[in-house]
Amino acid sequence: MRDIIRYKRILLKLSGEAFKEDSDPIGYQSLVNIAEEVQSIYRLGVEIAIVVGGGNVIRGITSSSLSIDRATADYMGMLSTIINALALQSRLESMGIPTRVQTSIEMRQVAEPYIRRRAIRHLEKGRVVIFGGGTGNPFFSTDTAAALRAAEINAEVMIKGTRVDGIYDSDPVKNPNATKYVEIKYMDILSKELKVMDATAVSLCMENKIPIIVFNISEQGNLKRLVCGEEIGTLVKE
Repeated sequence: MRDIIRYKRILLKLSGEAFKEDSDPIGYQSLVNIAEEVQSIYRLGVEIAIVVGGGNVIRGITSSSLSIDRATADYMGMLSTIINALALQSRLESMGIPTRVQTSIEMRQVAEPYIRRRAIRHLEKGRVVIFGGGTGNPFFSTDTAAALRAAEINAEVMIKGTRVDGIYDSDPVKNPNATKYVEIKYMDILSKELKVMDATAVSLCMENKIPIIVFNISEQGNLKRLVCGEEIGTLVKE
């Protein structure tokens, strides 16, 4: 029996940490696991766009300790997202999945420049599109880039894959008694100042009525179950 999918076109946001493995910025098994999760929904006919973070290589906002100015550090962070995008593209294509990388910072030798209409056309043709380089501007996070791209490609949902299984009222790593939200409103995230993603990204999704789902990408099978309608992680909506 064929699985019934709930979302036809998704924007998947992957944190850079999802690629990390022990001391390796990009771990072999982490990369394989992410690619297999993507493959599981690609086979269902889901149109998949992906925005990748770069915190496993360098995180722009924390580079002040290197005496690098914030704007330059953010550009370094954008380049690190492209490293992750190329790694994921290579892995997906080795599995027979047609993939395109588009970057907001032009580097035509390795990727296409971001063009909205071309990205949508790739999705319609059954290609996975990976967006690297964030928004192309300093002072904006890759979460904001994900919300922006989700709105631009008319994604039905923005799915954020992390190493935590949802949104909590406090850090579950530091507080074992933290309470998980199964569902929460955009405004509650903003008013409670929950650190699941930056306020700009949440506001952008709220303005464009794009639901957000935060879930644990590390648990195999989660992405497929989520796309097929199971209640996985935390749902953010109006």
